[in-house]
Amino acid sequence: MGDNNNLLNVAYKAADDKRAEDIVALDMKGVSLISDYFIICHGNSDKQVQAIAKEVKEAAEENGYTVKRMEGFNEARWVLVDIGDVVVHVFHHEERSYYNLERLWGDAPIVHVPSELTQ
Repeated sequence: MGDNNNLLNVAYKAADDKRAEDIVALDMKGVSLISDYFIICHGNSDKQVQAIAKEVKEAAEENGYTVKRMEGFNEARWVLVDIGDVVVHVFHHEERSYYNLERLWGDAPIVHVPSELTQ
């Protein structure tokens, strides 16, 4: 697990630090070729969505990971932060249920990120 698991923890904690809501981590191995894990969460305003995405990007870089791309930042409706093995989807709360990625990727098991991170 090692590195990917650490990246998952770093990204999850970064989202949590900016009070992202309803954070879900999905194990995409065998489900998607895009990445090993998806993190899905939402913010309640454009500003919060951007703050979450920015925090995820900065935390990943501080921990030595390369952010391959970030899409949708200016619109702040659905920001995708691609950190290779982990892709973080930060939605505006109004968009989240519309896209419902959890249902779209219903075959992917939910990963329980260690609870000590969220203390």
